[in-house]
Amino acid sequence: MTKEDIISKMAEDAGSTKVQARAALESFMNSVRGSLKKGERLTLVGFGTFSVSNRSARMGRNPKTGAAIQIKARKAAKFKASKELNSTLN
Repeated sequence: MTKEDIISKMAEDAGSTKVQARAALESFMNSVRGSLKKGERLTLVGFGTFSVSNRSARMGRNPKTGAAIQIKARKAAKFKASKELNSTLN
């Protein structure tokens, strides 16, 4: 499912236009980005939790040459599905 598919489905389910659905989805995504950028957790009960994970620096290998390279420390977005979401899949 693509972003456009989600927008179409949201518009259909809410009885609104695609422009309104796109604005709502963009607002949601910007809220998630903003929260994660501040280092906050975002929990949607019954769906899951978005959080930030700190990845430490480490040594890696260049797959072409096999040479050792230093991989910098960074932050990564993480999502953990709720029990309710997992139960709908299994």
